[in-house]
Amino acid sequence: MSRRPSSKTNSRRSSRGSAESDFNEVAADRACAFFEGMLRHSKGELAGQPFMLMDWQRKMLRELFGRQTAAGIRRYRSAYIELPKKQGKSTTLAGIALYMILADGEQGAEVYGAASDREQAGIIYRESAAMVRASPALSKHLEVIDSRKTILHKASNSFYRVLSADAFRAEGLNIHALLFDELHAQRDRRLWDALRYGGAARKQPLLLSITTAGYDRRSICWEQHQYAERCLADPEFDPTFYPLIYAAPQDCISDGSWKEEAVWRQANPSLGETITVESFASDAREADQSPTKLSSFARYRLNVWATQDTRWFKPESWQLGSQPLRPFGDRPVYGGLDLATTYDLTALVLICPDPDDGSIDVLPFFWIPEANAVDRIQRDKVPYDLWIREGHLRTTEGNTTDYTILHRDILEICQQYQVRQLGVDIRFNAQMLANTLQGEGVDVRGFSQGGRTMTGPARALENLVQAGKVRHANHPVLSWCADNVAVTEDRFQNIYPSKAKSTERIDGIVALCQAIGCWITSDDNQPSSTPEILII
Repeated sequence: MSRRPSSKTNSRRSSRGSAESDFNEVAADRACAFFEGMLRHSKGELAGQPFMLMDWQRKMLRELFGRQTAAGIRRYRSAYIELPKKQGKSTTLAGIALYMILADGEQGAEVYGAASDREQAGIIYRESAAMVRASPALSKHLEVIDSRKTILHKASNSFYRVLSADAFRAEGLNIHALLFDELHAQRDRRLWDALRYGGAARKQPLLLSITTAGYDRRSICWEQHQYAERCLADPEFDPTFYPLIYAAPQDCISDGSWKEEAVWRQANPSLGETITVESFASDAREADQSPTKLSSFARYRLNVWATQDTRWFKPESWQLGSQPLRPFGDRPVYGGLDLATTYDLTALVLICPDPDDGSIDVLPFFWIPEANAVDRIQRDKVPYDLWIREGHLRTTEGNTTDYTILHRDILEICQQYQVRQLGVDIRFNAQMLANTLQGEGVDVRGFSQGGRTMTGPARALENLVQAGKVRHANHPVLSWCADNVAVTEDRFQNIYPSKAKSTERIDGIVALCQAIGCWITSDDNQPSSTPEILII
C-alpha cells in the first residue's frame, strides 16, 4: 500500500504520541534553524545560498527531532524515508549528518554513513564536506579530512565518517547516528544486521534510512518498507519508528493515472523545486513509448515498487520493422551467438548497420534438435514444424544439440556474410566452439550476458525498435522471441533480457543484443555514422 498525498501522511505523523505535550517546539525549531541558518548549498545555481527548507523537509525535521518522550529525549530511534529521485534526498541526509555531530548535544557522537558500497556512501560525505566548505559558520567548528572521508568536531570529540565495504565485520562501534543511503541497493542484510544495534549504549541514537523504491521483495529494504507501512496504518504499533513514504498508488500504471500531474505531485513533494514540471512531463512522454522506460519511470519518478519483470517490446513497436531486409552490399556485418546447452534453440543473429540512417537489418538463424522439436510442438503448441518446413528453423538429428552440425553451419554463415565479429557467451558450453571458430578465421568476442555487459546493447536495441529502425522482415521465430522477452533490472540500474522471467524462449533476442554489443563498441561505430541514441 502506498501513502497518498503528503498532507495525509504528515497528519498521521503529527497525531502520534499520547498528547501534543510530547512535542518540543524548541527542539523542532532548532533543527530547522540549523539547516536554514548554518547550511549553504554547494552546487548549481543555488551555490552559496542559504539552505531554505522545502515543506516536506521542514515537516520531517520537526517531527523527527521535535517529538520526545516523557523523559525529554528524542522519541524516534529509527526512521525510514522513501522518496522518488530528485527530491533532495542527498542534501537532506548530508544536513542531518552535520546536525548530529554539531548540534544534537551529544558528546563524542559517532555518526556513520553507509550504503551498498563505500562509493555510494561517499556521495553523502562529499555533499556534507561541500556544505562545510561553503559555510563560514560551519568551517569554524568542523574539520574536513577527505583522505579518511571524515568530518570532525573537535570541541565535542564527535565525527561523521563513511563506513568501508566490510564494515559488517567491525565491532565496538558506539553509534549515535547511522545514515543508510539508498537502502534498496543493499546487497544483503549483513551490514544492516551488524550495525543496527550499534547505538544501544547511547541515550537517543538514530538509525535513519532514506531510499527510492526498490525491486527485490526479499530485500532488507522491502522489509523496512513493509514495517513503515504498518506503522503508518497503526501509529501505536511502534512509537519509536518514524515512517515517511511519498509514492503514487501502486495501481497507477494499470489504471493510467500515472500520466496525471496530480499523481506526480502526490509522489514528488519537491516537484517544481528540484525538478520542473516541464522536465517531469518530458520524462513521462518518453516513458509512454517503452515498457522498460515506463517501469523505470514508475520506480524512480513515482516511487512505485517494481511488481514484476517487464515485457520488453510493445507489439506495435516491433511491427514497425516488419519490412523486407535490404541487401547488405559492402556494409559491415556483426553477429551474436546464443548456444543451447543440450536442447531447445540455438540462435545466431547477424546485423548489418546502415551508416546513412543508423538502422540495422537483422538476419537470424535458428537450430533445434529434431526430436526435441516434436516434443515441444505437442507440449507447448509452438509451431516448430511449420517453421522447419518454411526454412526458418534448422534441425539436427537426435534430442540434443549436435555441435558438429552447428560448427559447420555457423562457420559457413560467418564466411558467407564476412562477419567482422561474433559475440559469444563462452561461459556456457561455448568455449570449445568459440576456440575452433577463432582458429578458422572468425573474430570471436567473449560476451557475458550479465547486466553490465548487456545494458548498453539492450538500451540501444530498445531505442532502435521504438524508432522503427530494426528491419527483421517479421521473421516468425525471432518475432516469437521478441514477444516472449521480459527485461529485468538489477540494483545498479542495469537492464538485460531475463530468460528466467520470460514466458518462453528468447534466444534470438539475446543473440541480437550480443551482435549489437559488438557493433556499438567497434571502430565502425563512429558518431558520424551512428544515431545519437546508440552512443551509450
